[in-house]
Amino acid sequence: MSSVIETLDRRSFLGRSLWGLGASALNHLMPEYLLADQTQPSGLKARAKRVIYLFMSGAPSQLDLYDHKPGMEKWFDRDLPDSVRKGQRLTTMTSGQSRFPIAPTKYVFKRHGQAGAELSELLPHTSRVVDHLAIVRSVHTDAINHDPAITMIQTGDQRPGKPSLGAWLSYGLGSENQNLPAYVVLNSTWTAKRDAQALYARLWGSGFLPSRHQGVRMRGAGDPVLYLSNPAGVDTETRKRMLDGLKSMNQRQLDIVGDPEIKARIAQYEMAFRMQRSVPELTDFSGESEATYRLYGEDARTPGTFASNCLLARRLIERDVRCVQIFHRGWDHHGDLPRDLPLQCQDIDQPSAALIQDLEQRGLLDDTLVVWGGEFGRTIYCQGKLERDNYGRDHHPRCFTMWMAGGGIKGGVTYGATDEFSYNIVENPVHIRDLNATMLHCLGVDHRKLTYRFQGLDQRLTGIDAQAHVIKPLLA
Repeated sequence: MSSVIETLDRRSFLGRSLWGLGASALNHLMPEYLLADQTQPSGLKARAKRVIYLFMSGAPSQLDLYDHKPGMEKWFDRDLPDSVRKGQRLTTMTSGQSRFPIAPTKYVFKRHGQAGAELSELLPHTSRVVDHLAIVRSVHTDAINHDPAITMIQTGDQRPGKPSLGAWLSYGLGSENQNLPAYVVLNSTWTAKRDAQALYARLWGSGFLPSRHQGVRMRGAGDPVLYLSNPAGVDTETRKRMLDGLKSMNQRQLDIVGDPEIKARIAQYEMAFRMQRSVPELTDFSGESEATYRLYGEDARTPGTFASNCLLARRLIERDVRCVQIFHRGWDHHGDLPRDLPLQCQDIDQPSAALIQDLEQRGLLDDTLVVWGGEFGRTIYCQGKLERDNYGRDHHPRCFTMWMAGGGIKGGVTYGATDEFSYNIVENPVHIRDLNATMLHCLGVDHRKLTYRFQGLDQRLTGIDAQAHVIKPLLA
């Protein structure tokens, strides 16, 4: 080794050193799939650069919002026919019921937009942007209970441990902003203050991907990100010296053991330091106009609300954050649906529509994909006591409604159909894996090629067998 070093002149040594520094910088900036020994997952023309995913945790009732079944009015309090249920499994919450009485929606539906899409009276603001939406009424999933269903829609698998959609996007497409995370999660407060399904950090985790791809949750109160502020008595320069020292120790450990997670830890500490400047500017809404607050609603002035988070999402994607996911809880309406569903819609209807309008007027909608939906649907039959003005609905994975808008999506489309009971799909079924494949396609990624070798298998968001398919009629 020494003889080799001695033969290098000063110019060659410096040249090789600079190549090494350049490679190190490139390694930090490039998506990991370009650095790994695997096929590039692109090759498609990307219409979208970013994703905003509006997730209604608890499962909104498609029957009361998007999938109008006017013929059910004459079926009020009649039992769901066995020929419709076809022996399909039930949850333990209704499997013991002696009857399955049909509960027609109490809400009025009207047609909106040039295509005449039918929406509930509970969504007056969404109705005004319906020509931007591709409404998919035939989504279905494998899971019948909340946690596995949310896990599946987030990661493509009911079993915990797989990477989330945002982590896959960070891994596959990289980041265009080195001062903010590629994947940001916002959890919203909700008006109907009842028990709601828990949301675990693994739902936006990186699974077996390097940990730097996991989502970073921003809070609505206190520091937007935990430990973002300097501790008492520590100024910025002192903290920088501390982090430099920590980086040096981590680098020595990396050189000894070669664990890539140490490299990820170094990158995360560096990102945290840069975020001390970028996040306060991001979350300072003082420059937003009164017209913006009228668009999103007065709740946008209150940090942590769904409206405020939608406005924050717009600011994040303006700064080229790759994926923003907003969770809104409280949609699990086993009972008292007519009391609580209007409150849920009051929280999300105006901000969801405002986000579409705001992105459009800023020239951002064409390359930003917006997705709205929950983990499954609700049953046509009532859980518990049925009354004309009060009913509840159980979980229903066989069919539910989601919508997409923006980058790469054809607006004014209603896709798929269910039977007259909104119980079974009769036209154009869309599995969760198909939905994810379509989202990736809009971002210029072939879902079959975005892989990560783990436990001897080429893992994918859409499953190892990659049987998912892109829903081409939804594409612009």
